[in-house]
Amino acid sequence: MTDSNLAKLNVLMCGAGEYTTGYTLAGAASKSDKKVVALTLFDLRRRGKVNWLGIAGKIGPRFPDIRKHLDENIGKVYKDMDTSFDNFPQPPIIDGDAYKTAMNGMKPGDAVIIFTPDPTHYPIALYAIQHHLHVLVTKPATKLLAHHQDLIEQAAKYNVLCFVEHHKRFDSVYGDARAKAATLGEFSYFTAYMSQPKMQLETFKAWAGKDSDISYYLSSHHIDISCWILQGKAVPTRVTACASKGIATSPEIGCDPKTEDTITLLVEWQSLLHPGTHRGTAVYTASWVAPLRSGVHSDQRWYYMGEKGDITVDQAHRGYDVTYDETGKSWINPFYMKYSPSETGHFDGQNGYGYLSIEKFIDAARAVNAGQHVPSEYDSFGLPTIRNTVLTTAILEAGRISLDEHRPVEIKRDGEKWKLV
Repeated sequence: MTDSNLAKLNVLMCGAGEYTTGYTLAGAASKSDKKVVALTLFDLRRRGKVNWLGIAGKIGPRFPDIRKHLDENIGKVYKDMDTSFDNFPQPPIIDGDAYKTAMNGMKPGDAVIIFTPDPTHYPIALYAIQHHLHVLVTKPATKLLAHHQDLIEQAAKYNVLCFVEHHKRFDSVYGDARAKAATLGEFSYFTAYMSQPKMQLETFKAWAGKDSDISYYLSSHHIDISCWILQGKAVPTRVTACASKGIATSPEIGCDPKTEDTITLLVEWQSLLHPGTHRGTAVYTASWVAPLRSGVHSDQRWYYMGEKGDITVDQAHRGYDVTYDETGKSWINPFYMKYSPSETGHFDGQNGYGYLSIEKFIDAARAVNAGQHVPSEYDSFGLPTIRNTVLTTAILEAGRISLDEHRPVEIKRDGEKWKLV
């Protein structure tokens, strides 16, 4: 059966904010490049892979403005782009459980894509899975290791896909670097840095420090990449965290008093190939108080050292920069999402890794529905399934415990599961 003969997928988007629609709580278009989910799904519908689309949010009165925003910034920008969708709840209703109403009307084999605040990922994903719906959840998949492992069990029980939207795995640079790391022998050292400018805290102020932290939000990217590189080669065993504070909580920004500015995790890794002799270390740093005019929305880079060589990746500076009189120099990354139209006026960002991470999930769900694959097969394909990403959550929660309790945290295997000690 060819791809064109597979049944189109009905998809519900959970979350109506910046990453899904490009429309912020401030009532304006996002200034970042993170407006991905709805745009990708509108294009996948144009290409015949997706059928019905819905968006479930909390604040019904916002949807008329969201529709206008999507029409002006997508429908009128790209040729043949239909931006229609069903919304939950309807104006003027405000309902934090609107996603349940939406899912109750869906059928088994439909799909849900979750881009909501971190603490809501688990209950929304669980509700979807138990309604026999395929799930793509943004990172971090869950805040707690126990919740992550429950989603693994539930997805297997209900025989549905559950992927985590770790889009870095679909960046061709990262994929090639992973292949090269496999030739460098034993792992020795990994360091990663990722930051966003202070202005982003205006978007995140409602939850920063209260519902989640910068490590969950940003370090989840590169923790997953190192877990992906080291899958089958090494496992994390010990996490120690430290943090800086004072900028996000200043009167000028006004975040919750518990908000850290920058969080660093030191992680010890034990070799699976030579457990008696080889250990490695990794340092993951994430910050959301970077300078306002640093030229990039996300500064992101990492370094890997193996037994036989090393790898350096600078994702922020790819040899492509633009200078404007008003704002100065900016380094551009069209490899995440290309927004300029094609020569025919159509959307032209299908090769961006932000787009691919969603399309790969849509393709997998359609293939499972058609009987071409079973969900468990995708665990062996190197894709970010819920099972393949469990150690990322283990490291992130261990880091949070380490910060809160001022102590190192051990990660240990407990039969088929993992536990934190």
